[in-house]
Amino acid sequence: MEYYVGLDVSLKQTSICVVDQTGSVVREGVVDSDPEAISVYVRSKAPGAVRIGLETGPTSTWLWTELKRFGLPVICIDARHAKAVLKMQINKNDRNDAIGIARIMQTGWFKEVHVKDIDSHSVRALLASRALLVKIKRDLENHVRGLLKNLGLVIGRATFNVFAARAEELIEGRPDLVAAVEQQVSELDRKVMKLARRDAQVQRFMTVPGVGPITALAFKATIDDPARFARSRSVGAYVGLTSRRHASGEIDWSGRISKCGDAMLRSYLFEAAGVLLTRVPKWSTVKAWGMRLAKRNGLRKAKVAVARKLAVILHRMWIDGTEFNWSKKEIAA
Repeated sequence: MEYYVGLDVSLKQTSICVVDQTGSVVREGVVDSDPEAISVYVRSKAPGAVRIGLETGPTSTWLWTELKRFGLPVICIDARHAKAVLKMQINKNDRNDAIGIARIMQTGWFKEVHVKDIDSHSVRALLASRALLVKIKRDLENHVRGLLKNLGLVIGRATFNVFAARAEELIEGRPDLVAAVEQQVSELDRKVMKLARRDAQVQRFMTVPGVGPITALAFKATIDDPARFARSRSVGAYVGLTSRRHASGEIDWSGRISKCGDAMLRSYLFEAAGVLLTRVPKWSTVKAWGMRLAKRNGLRKAKVAVARKLAVILHRMWIDGTEFNWSKKEIAA
């Protein structure tokens, strides 16, 4: 007999439901949210389970990885898709959610979510920590600027070193805090550069104008497996850089970009596009295309379009194992 299992995971306990091929509930239970405990229950109550489903969540990567290691056919589904189905239930609780997930597995009405490996999550954790420290440094710097303005002192535009030296002359203690954060950011920057130097694919990504080690590492860690995209153009939609569309009957309109997917990678691609359009002096077809867009639609929209283009180019380079192709003006003409 075929069995389908639904897992409703919380931090301490996991509700488990087993249904057969007709959707009838066969077994129900609650175990600790531990991969080994879940594996023992599933093997004893649902031997030969066809699909085991769980939603995306804080511990889904760990549980999915460990259950896969135990040889179980576990599938991770988008929590938003599961919510769209489970909200039809009158009574919401962990038991009913597990039943609903099990029946989603039984019907096959789901889209599997790609679960990144642990190495990719480690790189993303490093980049997220650096981004947080950069934000803290910026907030502290702006706070110091605000304090100085109350005293009639304006630092003006300055690099960090000049800012710290000028602020140290005027306020005691505060620059030491900013300098401490800057030191931590520098340490993380060194770790990022070390990772980038060791990774051949990241080095190839960095041949793209405007793309540095942080953007390259963020792209590699977020995409994780380039083969899961059949077309490179799908990557732009994955990171939320394509416009929303609503079409129904006579109504058909396109809105602003969806902003789905990873916000950190999207912001880095947007910054890379800005660098390409405004700071990179060397000519390329991507820059020429972006500058034409900027003249017609404005620089901000051009940056968004070029960011999407960079995502597509980086994915194609990853698939082909090539570096960025600097085309010549004569060939483009």
